[in-house]
Amino acid sequence: MFIDRAIIEVRSGKGGDGAIAFRREKYVPKGGPAGGNGGRGASVILRANSKINTLFNFRHSKCFIGLDGEKGGIKNQYGRHSEDVYVDVPVGTVVYEEEGHKFLGDLSQDGLTLRVAKGGRGGRGNTCFKSSTNRVPRIAENGEPGEQKRLILELKLLADVGLVGFPSVGKSTLLSVVSSARPEIADYPFTTIVPNLGVVTSKDGRSFVMADLPGIIEGAHTGKGLGLQFLRHIERCRIIVHIIDMGESGRDPYEDYKIISQELKEYGFGLDKRPVIYVASKMDEEGANEKLKAFEKKAKIKCLPISALTEEGIDELIYKCADLLDKTPQFPLFDSEEEVLETKVYTLPDEEKEFEIKHPNLHTWLITGDKIIKFYRMTNISTDEGMMKLLTRLRKLKVDDKLEELGAQDGDLVILDDFTFEYYR
Repeated sequence: MFIDRAIIEVRSGKGGDGAIAFRREKYVPKGGPAGGNGGRGASVILRANSKINTLFNFRHSKCFIGLDGEKGGIKNQYGRHSEDVYVDVPVGTVVYEEEGHKFLGDLSQDGLTLRVAKGGRGGRGNTCFKSSTNRVPRIAENGEPGEQKRLILELKLLADVGLVGFPSVGKSTLLSVVSSARPEIADYPFTTIVPNLGVVTSKDGRSFVMADLPGIIEGAHTGKGLGLQFLRHIERCRIIVHIIDMGESGRDPYEDYKIISQELKEYGFGLDKRPVIYVASKMDEEGANEKLKAFEKKAKIKCLPISALTEEGIDELIYKCADLLDKTPQFPLFDSEEEVLETKVYTLPDEEKEFEIKHPNLHTWLITGDKIIKFYRMTNISTDEGMMKLLTRLRKLKVDDKLEELGAQDGDLVILDDFTFEYYR
């Protein structure tokens, strides 16, 4: 079954906690701290695999979880790093974060990888906190929390030439003639409900991939018919072969031409700027030549007449595609170069607030903010020194002054993640 869109959840592993330990060796009366660092948590990495051609497997396997890093040990023993989790996806998969539909990467080459959830680093053991003023530190860090995301995977086929046109204009028939592909062919609309790929080889040895894309109708760019479900597969095509029916179907070739051209333009991704070869199909049927002449005069374009039945014009079409591909570059999926996976543009972000305070009810205050919550989760408050480190950080950030400014009263509850304490001036 051809599945070209899936939603999955990924969770990277938490870093291992750092250890609090001291040397206890004979004849070493003051051995000092010996707590090791925790290991790194597993990252979740997507990897393009040319042996996979559908997202079918993700219909059932929808959550990928990395293991946590191992805790640090005594005698400065470091915790073991967890092995990263690799998830194989088809070549041509584009990855978005579901929240905000943020673009993460385009896995357009076999073996290309994309880390979608970074494993947390291991926490530092108490050896790392030894200093000239604190010879016996009783403090260690917890491991950095992992990341959790919901991702949208969209498969966009890697075809050089895309066949577009209304249903039943002869796209599948053409593909079956020029390649070894065997798409379903019948005399009713929407016979093709999944894209079909075929490798086309010209008589001079040049080859390219051609895609037969399900029929487009008016309003397809808004989701009508098969709509957006398969329009996405045209995005990577370097050349578009627009097939126009000149047979006895009763359709108006000029109206079909205008509608399909407008749909490609409205869809975006620069499809209206791609090289287009206009093909007049079913030229073996009665009255086709008269229709073609009238169409070319009205549309002011030249069409290549073909017939899949008699194979008229087939070789000429193949050569024309091959010649055009030789001088047509790859088109990026996104207009902004910043969104291409291989290109990274670094900008100075706006300074993020360290914390914010919310007031959910009369005597409760909530401290929020990614930075302060991350600091809290990495602070081991099971020891007096760890608790002092947290309180010192809150005091340095002037959290108590902010609470007083907002009107907090003595005895009010203050909540930071899962840590609750009472406020007093």
